[in-house]
Amino acid sequence: MKRIGVLTSGGDAPGMNACLRAVVLTAHANELEVIGFQRGFNGVVDQQYQTLSPYHVSGIIQNGGTILKSARCAAMQTEEGLQQAAQNLHDLELDALLVIGGDGSFRGTVALAKYYKGQLIGVPGTIDNDVDGSDFSIGFATALDTALDAIDKVRDTADAFERIFLVEVMGRHTGYLAVAAGIAAGAEQIICPELASELNLDKIADHVEQARKHRGNCSYIIVIAETMYPGGASALAADLEQRGIECRASILGHIQRGGRPVGADRILGTKLGAYAVEQLLQGAHMMMAGEINGQAGLYPLVLTGDKKKQVDSYLLRWQQQVAQY
Repeated sequence: MKRIGVLTSGGDAPGMNACLRAVVLTAHANELEVIGFQRGFNGVVDQQYQTLSPYHVSGIIQNGGTILKSARCAAMQTEEGLQQAAQNLHDLELDALLVIGGDGSFRGTVALAKYYKGQLIGVPGTIDNDVDGSDFSIGFATALDTALDAIDKVRDTADAFERIFLVEVMGRHTGYLAVAAGIAAGAEQIICPELASELNLDKIADHVEQARKHRGNCSYIIVIAETMYPGGASALAADLEQRGIECRASILGHIQRGGRPVGADRILGTKLGAYAVEQLLQGAHMMMAGEINGQAGLYPLVLTGDKKKQVDSYLLRWQQQVAQY
């Protein structure tokens, strides 16, 4: 192996730069040349790339975002786009491609394997933490801290006005961020896919009334995952007001994807980036470099989107049991 490629794809996640730094430094230590593709798979298809040396990744570990930029690539959903990507990789004489991203990025990587003859390996980078094969994905810890800081501030004004707030956090198909942020912030209610397949507005309103019966007229925080209600938290707040529950909606949005990565994401990004390069040198192909119980390991790329990883059932059960008090 002499030359490898790397890209960041899909939603950006704090810690991606730490991972890129580890990839480049580990490759350099093993006398590998690294080609970095711009804007995810778009850089592969459109031949937008640069050679990455240790100089290029110096001083980036503390920065959010990704120096390679990121984007979703429509071309990778077509046979023509996949064939063009593979041909460009072959023309560059790349022995392997390392993809940092989430389940959508890994689906594109699996599809590329039909046409690309080199090795393929993934590293999980998504704040949603919804990739099987790793306890945590790069970016989740920082997104949690960002969401928690925002909810704590919302609690201050909720306390001052004895008001009900709906706080919407990211997480398209999973409640990892909603559950973690909600429990850490002491939210009275958490609404996520793992707790309810569909919402019962009367039940939500009854929960609020029951809590205020126990505690009096006080602040009340509901943390909700972004896709749990048509129209989001704002629409839910309006519908609850129709049932006599006056509340305000606060949508955190893309602020959760930004900011300096916390230490946990810098360390995880470094560990998985370095491990991925080392495993490529050992012949790894069609695998993802993840971490289970503190140990780095490989997991089949084709299984990373099976959604077998579950939110902590104990915490969910505890939240349901005590939330009304």
